[in-house]
Amino acid sequence: MIRIDEIRRPFTEPRDKLPAIVADAVNLPLSGLLDFHIIKRAVDARKQMIFFVYSVGFRMAGSHGKKTLNRLPEGWRVQEIEPYQYHLPDARPRCTAPPVIVGSGPCGLFAGLILAGAGLQPLIIERGNPVEQRIHDVKDLMQNGRLNPESNIQFGEGGAGTFSDGKLYTLIHDPRSRFLFDQLVEAGAPPEILWEARPHIGTDRLTAVVRTLREKIIALGGKIRFQSKLTGCRILKNRIQEIEINHQENLPVHCVILAIGHSARDTVEMLFDTGLNMQAKEFSMGVRIEHLAEWISKAQYGSYWSDKRLPAAKYKLAVHLPGKRSVYTFCMCPGGVVVPAASEPEGLVINGMSEYAQNGINSNSALLINVTPDDCGGHPLSGMAFQRIWERKAYLTGGGDFTAPVQLLGDFMKSRVSEQFKKVYPTYLPDTQFSDLNTCLPPFIADHLKAAFQSLNHKIRGFSHPDAVLTAIETRSSSPVRILRNESMQSNIEGIYPAGEGAGYAGGIVSSAVDGIRAAEAVLQAG
Repeated sequence: MIRIDEIRRPFTEPRDKLPAIVADAVNLPLSGLLDFHIIKRAVDARKQMIFFVYSVGFRMAGSHGKKTLNRLPEGWRVQEIEPYQYHLPDARPRCTAPPVIVGSGPCGLFAGLILAGAGLQPLIIERGNPVEQRIHDVKDLMQNGRLNPESNIQFGEGGAGTFSDGKLYTLIHDPRSRFLFDQLVEAGAPPEILWEARPHIGTDRLTAVVRTLREKIIALGGKIRFQSKLTGCRILKNRIQEIEINHQENLPVHCVILAIGHSARDTVEMLFDTGLNMQAKEFSMGVRIEHLAEWISKAQYGSYWSDKRLPAAKYKLAVHLPGKRSVYTFCMCPGGVVVPAASEPEGLVINGMSEYAQNGINSNSALLINVTPDDCGGHPLSGMAFQRIWERKAYLTGGGDFTAPVQLLGDFMKSRVSEQFKKVYPTYLPDTQFSDLNTCLPPFIADHLKAAFQSLNHKIRGFSHPDAVLTAIETRSSSPVRILRNESMQSNIEGIYPAGEGAGYAGGIVSSAVDGIRAAEAVLQAG
């Protein structure tokens, strides 16, 4: 297979012309390109004219040689590649009971898919509801301010990413991600996720994809139990023997994959008391910032800002400040909304979400600052306690009913409570309350945000517009704790496989799912 990168074409050029352009460049008839496909498409908007930058793959038919590949247009890069094909490990463990997977986020679902495909009939237990009911649980919080602590934006089938746009952008280069993307498309995700540089599914479509993955696992012999929370573990001779579900049912187990997500604090506390080795890790906290989507489009695309051939305008920014702190954007949601992501009754947490069309009036992003274990006290679980403190402050600042505290950026810089919205109105539901966010953010976070806004405005014109809306507080971008594991992916207690974002080994849908696949492979190879 031949791969060519850095093919720059005007964005106005129809995509279906690309095969002919490549064929002409390599001096072949169009019929000489076999299995032609786009590997990746990115947007280059750095100059007056906007380009799509493609990577493509193909085979050369018959006796056509490769010597013409040495005369490609300037900037094009060529290499030979082996097409990736995922294969299950051949080894099979001698299990005394089906593997148990705790959690049905991307890590748990893909671990379940692998183990079910290998014929091990895994059991997935999920504390929350199936995605069909979970949608109503989330709506009840957004519309009525009623939180279901077991089924919400954090807990339930599909995990936290289900209500966060279904972003699939990742910095990992694990080849398993190709298998993951193929499975998502097969389950109903839009085909362009296979080649868009910043792919997303959209919350409105991802719920159906999650349901299809569940049905596939069940068809392969797996089982999924909802409203089933891991509440205890029985250990004998340093090996997991039994788990407790909902404080009332004991289940013998051979091995357990912990795909618990980054917000299952009660589960982490139970596992710590059980004796699993853990350590505090760096995480991040901050706010959501909302702009008019039109502002971001104009800043990124200039005079082409309204052209429907361009994808929704996105950004990814970072400012490195003196010392060891950085301010950076995370989980940017073009045309999206800010949503309540609480999982505990008296703590306020926010997140961002977009639907597939990404055509809402506002765009938002988390604006985060790194928090170190030293900031929190150094104990393995002190980061969770630190998060709780500030989630509680935000909850009370908003009025104690999941109303979120908000402030115009210009007023935040002057530490004064805003009096009225101007050009940007918040999208957060159930409601917002004007507040001084300086009082419900750790002082070092508020100070670093203020220090970064000038630099951020240089990176995206208008980013620091005084009418932009800030909403507090975002605390759950990643886990503040890591459950330690060895080279076989097991914890210090044999038979327990910590995996995914909640165990501290991933950050986002793709890396979590890939880590779930790796954990399943480790189970298969355990012998």
